[in-house]
Amino acid sequence: MAKLEILTYPDERLKQESVPVEVFDEELRGFLADLEETMRAGPGGVGIAAPQVGRFARIVLVDCSVTRKPVPNHGFMVLINPEITEWDGMKVGREGCMSVPDYTGNVIRAERITFSAFDGDGVRHEYQCEGFEARAVQHECDHLDGMLFLDRLVSRRNDLFRRKVYQK
Repeated sequence: MAKLEILTYPDERLKQESVPVEVFDEELRGFLADLEETMRAGPGGVGIAAPQVGRFARIVLVDCSVTRKPVPNHGFMVLINPEITEWDGMKVGREGCMSVPDYTGNVIRAERITFSAFDGDGVRHEYQCEGFEARAVQHECDHLDGMLFLDRLVSRRNDLFRRKVYQK
């Protein structure tokens, strides 16, 4: 396993749209292990998307069980080619990102989502998430479409904040 370099804003590659994964093999599983190591090495990392390390494939990892308040969650999720099919309720919440290490911001996201995704072996799963976990999945899926939380700020003037310390 290897820790991968994280692209940071304003790197233009972060705006690139990712392509679906079509091959589920040992190379993919090796990349997933490296991506997980990179996520866990980052301060406060509950999710990471492949584009953040320069691989433009529709791959996301999310693990909200490591937060200070691990409200009901699915634990460690490998989400390949995720598709959000339903969302409900909207709420403003503060977000940060390993690709935007110096800032946090207020973003509106759905409170509850339903989505499907493949795991590392190519098996399709259905999920229902709510609260912080739903926010994390939406945040990471945005990376697959070349979007950062900066693109979804409620207000660039009032809802972007310089981070004082990156919380672990």
